Amino acid sequence: MIGDDKIIEGCKKGKKRSQNRLYEKYAPGMLGVCLRYCTNMTEAEDVLQEGFIKVFTHIKNFRSEGSFEGWIRRIMVNTALTYIKKNVKYSYENIDNIPADYQEEEVVYSPVSPEVLIKILQSLPDGYRNVINLYIFEGYAHKEIAEILGISESTSKSQLSKAKKFLRNKLEERNKVLTTSTANG
Repeated sequence: MIGDDKIIEGCKKGKKRSQNRLYEKYAPGMLGVCLRYCTNMTEAEDVLQEGFIKVFTHIKNFRSEGSFEGWIRRIMVNTALTYIKKNVKYSYENIDNIPADYQEEEVVYSPVSPEVLIKILQSLPDGYRNVINLYIFEGYAHKEIAEILGISESTSKSQLSKAKKFLRNKLEERNKVLTTSTANG
């Protein structure tokens, strides 16, 4: 198997074979990233394709100073956010009265497959989904999320709180269905 350095160099030279190898290696994982931001597979595939066009266009700028996969991931996240801003009418509810010391309670649920988790994430309202992805999966702080999305820091916090509540409700519904079907089966 050819290493990333050779593939990257081939891509920088515009070699189609290297571009194909890079795509084959990273597309499945990056599709998962795109799916978390999009509401369906078609949107996610569009974002993935647009993201890889940016990867191939800007690969000359990759300086090998960090993780190549992290570099691609950042491009995919930014591409997804740009797509959402252009194509989706989303809104953020601004609630400024969340206490500064607010803490979410930790609840344990039965294991959920990645496919089920993606479907639940896709069912989130757009504002909730954007904030929870940036906060939990990408590791951004509320201040950074506020800058990225053009919202206040308190709005980011409230959207995260509401997203967690939404997810908790969906998981509780799922657990009730599983418990009922197991008891009846």
